[in-house]
Amino acid sequence: MASPMIQQRSSIPPSSSPLQRLSTFKDKSSSSSSSNLPSSATSLINTPSSSLAPTSTSTSSPLDSFSSDPVFSVFLSPDFDSARFSSQALSSGSAAARAEKLEEGIRLLEKQLRSEVLSRHDDLLSQLSSLKDAESALSVVRSGISTLQSSVRRIRQEIADPHRQIKLKTVQLSNIHQTAELLQFTVRVLRLSKKLRDLMAISSSEPEKLDLSKAAQLHHEIQSLCEENSLSGITVIDEELVWLSETGNKVRSEGMKVLERGMEGLNQAEVGSGLQVFYNLGELRSTVDLLINKYKNQGVKSISVALDMKAISASGGNFGPGGIQRSGTPQIGGGGKAKEALWQRMNTCMDQMHSIVVAVWHLQRVLSKKRDPFTHVLLLDEVMQEGDPILTDRVWEALVKSFASQMKSAFTASSFVKEIFTAGYPKLYTMIQNLLERISRDTDVKGVLTAISSEGKDQMVAAIDLFQTNFLALCLSRLSDLVNSIFPVSSRGSVPSKDQISRIVLRIQEEIEAVKLDGRLTLLVLREIGKVLRLLAERAEYQISTGPEARQVTGPATPSQLKNFTLCQHLQEIHTRISSTMLSLPSVASDVLSPSLGAIYGVACDSVTSLFQAMLDRLEACLLQMHEHNFGVHGMDAAMDNSASPYMEELQKYVLHFRSEFLSRLLPSSSANTLTSNTETICTRLVRTMASRVLIFFIRHAALVRPLSESGKLRMARDMAELELAVGQNLFPVEQLGAPYRALRAFRPVIFLETSQLGASPLLQDLPPSVILHHLYSRGPEELQSPLQRNKLTPLQYSLWMDSQGEDQIWKGIKATLDDYAANIRARGDKEFSPVYPLMLRLGSLLTENESLLQKPQ
Repeated sequence: MASPMIQQRSSIPPSSSPLQRLSTFKDKSSSSSSSNLPSSATSLINTPSSSLAPTSTSTSSPLDSFSSDPVFSVFLSPDFDSARFSSQALSSGSAAARAEKLEEGIRLLEKQLRSEVLSRHDDLLSQLSSLKDAESALSVVRSGISTLQSSVRRIRQEIADPHRQIKLKTVQLSNIHQTAELLQFTVRVLRLSKKLRDLMAISSSEPEKLDLSKAAQLHHEIQSLCEENSLSGITVIDEELVWLSETGNKVRSEGMKVLERGMEGLNQAEVGSGLQVFYNLGELRSTVDLLINKYKNQGVKSISVALDMKAISASGGNFGPGGIQRSGTPQIGGGGKAKEALWQRMNTCMDQMHSIVVAVWHLQRVLSKKRDPFTHVLLLDEVMQEGDPILTDRVWEALVKSFASQMKSAFTASSFVKEIFTAGYPKLYTMIQNLLERISRDTDVKGVLTAISSEGKDQMVAAIDLFQTNFLALCLSRLSDLVNSIFPVSSRGSVPSKDQISRIVLRIQEEIEAVKLDGRLTLLVLREIGKVLRLLAERAEYQISTGPEARQVTGPATPSQLKNFTLCQHLQEIHTRISSTMLSLPSVASDVLSPSLGAIYGVACDSVTSLFQAMLDRLEACLLQMHEHNFGVHGMDAAMDNSASPYMEELQKYVLHFRSEFLSRLLPSSSANTLTSNTETICTRLVRTMASRVLIFFIRHAALVRPLSESGKLRMARDMAELELAVGQNLFPVEQLGAPYRALRAFRPVIFLETSQLGASPLLQDLPPSVILHHLYSRGPEELQSPLQRNKLTPLQYSLWMDSQGEDQIWKGIKATLDDYAANIRARGDKEFSPVYPLMLRLGSLLTENESLLQKPQ
């Protein structure tokens, strides 16, 4: 049985390789002799040795030995190149040996092939008989195919003619069908055209009865039929199309007239009718876009015309040859007329922008409400797609952009326009605000968006920011120059006149008056005025005189003090007049200017505060001298002495001097009536504060006097009367001082009350608790020391401590002395205390309770 390897090799087709081109069979004798060889001999023939000798005992195939042989292995490679092999053999110098080896290999392969053929001789013969049977079967198939082909040709000839007929009839039927459709559409177009002609014929005699919407619908239907069905080229249709084009132009023209008339008159019915015409024509979106562009162009043109300096100069009068000068400035003599012409053109421009925006808003409003009566489609949906800006925004954006560009150009290119709009910025700003308010008011309809959003308004206002900045800078410059003129930096001793102060106040009031109709602009101007007032305060503060001359109160008023008085009065006038102007403005405006006014007020106070403080120190020093007077003397002589105490006489002298030398100049009409006026000045406030302090200071130290006899009480009462008279006549009406005056009037009868009556007296309500408690020491025994005595302080030291403490802290100091007194009494074994001891404890406990109630959270 043949090996699988031999079977595979038998099925491989012949190759062009020399090793594979084997020789054919030899004669039968050799074949038969070979076939009769024993199996061992066959095996020897089929398995050559490594030297290709036929006597090898190996059973492997020659191909196996070839694959391991360095010469023959290259012939098994799929990319074998005979030319390269030959070239290598020749270059190696052993070409003859290589050729001989190849010949030996060829002979071995031929021998192996013969062996394979002989071993499969029977199979080959059977395959050959099968091929003969197949050839006979193929001849029968060929005759059948020939018969079939002849039948097919005969059938093809029989059906070709009917097929041609069917194809021809089909084309004819299609043409007839198309013709019928064309005729049908043509007839429909002619019918619709007749309706349109009849409709247009009515308009020739009675134009007001023309139904533009119906005509537009017929025109659009005819036009659509002709375009969708390609009816052009038909003679009758072409004739109708010429007339249809003319009719369409007429319908568009009439529809546009209705639409524009409705927009100009804000007539919703007419706008709706016009929009319906163009919707029926199928041209609604393009028509609306055309209208929007038209209005945008009108607005842009009106802005350009308003700022055309050549036209402004020409309309301002005859300026002679040459027209305007450089930078858009009119020639000499024409500035006033050109300025008036510029403002007039700006007014016209504002009116035109208002009309344009309102008209577009009206169009948008109708589009958002109207629906087609047949399809119920909202017309706005046909005009705008999702994400598109609304019509008013498109127009307003174009107007703002153009206006901002023109304003910027005028600011940089025309010094005349820059000057007019900078100086007249409030008027320009008012124009813009009036435009925005008119548009908002005229488009304020419930359920409908207004024409301009808040952002759009801000954009229009921002378009004139350049002029606003210049205007504010000009305002600050004007006022600063005025301040610098009356308070020059180089001169410290000069004091402005009253007329100069009035002039700067009037100028500030004029600046406020020019912008007070607009809150936003008012705040901006007030900020600039605030800067000027702070500058004024700084310059005035620099002029204030300081040092001993400014604080002396014993001699006549010095020049330095007189200068300070004048500065105080000037600053007071500025503060008063500007504050009164603020009363007519909103509170937020007052808040803007309050810090600057406070600075003015503070400098005015500083100019005289040192004087009043020096005077107060002098008066307090006089009152402290009461502790040098003996109020504990007894006897009728002391009681009958009606003269005032020396310290009080000295105080009266100083008060009278202060009034005659200082208050008479600070308050030119200084009288009691003047001091009672409702308008409080800096000086009246300082005088009132001084008068209150003098009364309180006197009461405090009068309560500290110890001992106090009955005659001493009488003298103390006379001193109180003298003090009241001195303060009331020379400083401030005492009855208007409030609590200090009530305390003075209450203390006088209190010192004459019995100790047993003090606890229930209503007079205690008008006196500070510390005054009552200190006075009670004068009624107690010597061993009950006051805090002044216990701590070995001078009256001045104790008074300064009391100024820095509250009533509760003062009570703690008093309580310590009461505790010491009680301890001493108990140490001696006494069981009775002075009557003032329980009274002082009770009054002190009431003070503590009141303080706790005040501190308790509500």
